[in-house]
Amino acid sequence: MKILIIVPAYNEEKSLHGVIRDLRDHGPQADILVVNDGSRDRTEIIARDLGVKVLGLSFNLGIGGAMQTGYRYAEQKGYDIAIQFDGDGQHVATEVQTLLDGLRQGRADIVVGSRFLQPGEYRPSFFRKLGIWIFSVVLSAILRMRITDTTSGFRAANRRVIEFFARTYPEDYPEVESLVLLHRAGMTIGEVPVVMRDRTEGRSSITPIRSAYYMIKVLLAVFIDLLKK
Repeated sequence: MKILIIVPAYNEEKSLHGVIRDLRDHGPQADILVVNDGSRDRTEIIARDLGVKVLGLSFNLGIGGAMQTGYRYAEQKGYDIAIQFDGDGQHVATEVQTLLDGLRQGRADIVVGSRFLQPGEYRPSFFRKLGIWIFSVVLSAILRMRITDTTSGFRAANRRVIEFFARTYPEDYPEVESLVLLHRAGMTIGEVPVVMRDRTEGRSSITPIRSAYYMIKVLLAVFIDLLKK
């Protein structure tokens, strides 16, 4: 199987070296693609110095634009599996195999790594926890299956999903909406338990006000997707 690990990165010069080292030391045999999402720091320079594949966006498109760029690359280059592995150091390379095992069992087109299927050390803020719970309730009802970690960006997708996401991918806060789009397209979704770290460098941009805005915007996008033919 031809595997691509997509690392979307925006101003991750402090964490990127550790992320790539972790993937090389503990991840599966796979090509690594860093999508530099218009960073204003040395993210792209560091990625190129590390010898991984790099796609540089001229300006910041957000996680949706960065990931769709990665999926288009995966489609064009004939990859069988694409894995999203964030550039902030939260994801753990040894857990990539857990995603691959779940995908190779053949029961799902995309497998999401969940922080909540098993007890772990991850402790989100109150507002983040509230948002995750709301999204979980809504998506579990829509997908008719239990989804515990709707905002997880740690995912492995097969060729069907690669081709779909290369054409159609939400621009803003895509994790939740993308699962709805896959469901409507007749694809299957699975979850596996994984361990994640707190981000290794920098601070999350999700404040309480942004959390409320995020929840409203994503829920509206989901309901609009459901109304489309």
